[in-house]
Amino acid sequence: MNICVFCASSLTIDKKYIELAATVGTELAKRGHTLVSGGGSISCMGAVTAAARAAGGRTVGVIPQVLVDMEVADEESDELIVTEDMRERKGVMDARSDAFLVLPGGIGTLEELFEIWTARVLGIHERPLVLLDPWGLYDPLKRLVEGMYDEGFTRPDVFDAISWTSTVDEAFAALESRTQPVRPSVAELGEATG
Repeated sequence: MNICVFCASSLTIDKKYIELAATVGTELAKRGHTLVSGGGSISCMGAVTAAARAAGGRTVGVIPQVLVDMEVADEESDELIVTEDMRERKGVMDARSDAFLVLPGGIGTLEELFEIWTARVLGIHERPLVLLDPWGLYDPLKRLVEGMYDEGFTRPDVFDAISWTSTVDEAFAALESRTQPVRPSVAELGEATG
């Protein structure tokens, strides 16, 4: 399946986050999945894609022209899609993905998380959304959403729409156990037309 990984591009973070991204990329490829990423070549984004390719995986990068102009594009991607802007980028990443994995990140990662999470709660899609957080960076976010629920701002299914995990194995187990691809595989297409 195509797994979209949302993660950091910051150059000022602890190396443990970059190492986590590399471990995710390696595991993703070993399990036979394709990586869909934000198309960057630095920090966690660069680490996840480089590790996936090194382990034999296919990578699809989606990046807006403004970031290409900053020379941060992952030119080694098997497929690099350049979009006009950030909104188009998110739409393409969404359309190309069967599941979503969120690693520790900043406000850009949070924006991506909330868009996919909101769409899942609203029933716009049923694709798995998994958050991998070994060191508790997102614990305050979880408490915030729990508080919103307590105050009536969110529905109970807000918690059913996302899996919170703390290890790479847990994250992939959650992704793979809840995934139903949004489009047929190549084999299924062959059977349908054959």
